[in-house]
Amino acid sequence: MSYDFKGRLAEGVKYLGCDLHEESSDLLDKYFRELKKWNRKVNLIAKSSSDEQIFENHFIDSLTILPFLKKTGTHLLDVGTGAGFPGLVCKVAYPGLELTLVEPRQKKVSFLRHIIRTLGLTGVEVLDCRIEDEKRLPSATPFTHITGRAVSDIKVFLGMVERFKAEGIQVICMKGPKWQEEVAAAAGIVHESYVCVKVVEQVLPFSGAHRALLVYVPSKSSNDIYYEFINP
Repeated sequence: MSYDFKGRLAEGVKYLGCDLHEESSDLLDKYFRELKKWNRKVNLIAKSSSDEQIFENHFIDSLTILPFLKKTGTHLLDVGTGAGFPGLVCKVAYPGLELTLVEPRQKKVSFLRHIIRTLGLTGVEVLDCRIEDEKRLPSATPFTHITGRAVSDIKVFLGMVERFKAEGIQVICMKGPKWQEEVAAAAGIVHESYVCVKVVEQVLPFSGAHRALLVYVPSKSSNDIYYEFINP
């Protein structure tokens, strides 16, 4: 039996409190099917993943950051995006998002370019380089948000993106249930360069997995921390 991606997606976005147009739902369904097709030959995600795991661990998890991005003039830098998570999923859900994807692995870059063409997306740039490449990715690029699911350590990630510290920029760290341990380990660089202004904890709708979104801004921008727990 074919997996009911669109049905599950409708349930998932309702749980997250997101709005999703029918066209975006259709495109995400196509994205899901193309991902599975390519993953049989190219190692994009774990080959042992079930349809449900792909859906929730990659598509629904990516959409948890969407509320931060639905603003006019948003330009997201997605570091080490892999097969497009979370940035490309958010782009499909919110076409007004300007998006830069950074991915050094050529097989994944080939998939990204294929899926962007297949879905007819515009306003997306794919850079086949590392985040440190100043020539390909100048520090002065006017990003409003930065994220990167593939980098597991907050301290390492903040160090990698420190050169993009424009006024008003937000760095969104996507973490699991042990996020507080990483925050403690990152205390040095945070105190010098960043401050955490928001923590949103939530539970994914079907697996019950715990997630936390930590929003950092340059340290001179704010000293107030806002904490939120949703979908308990």
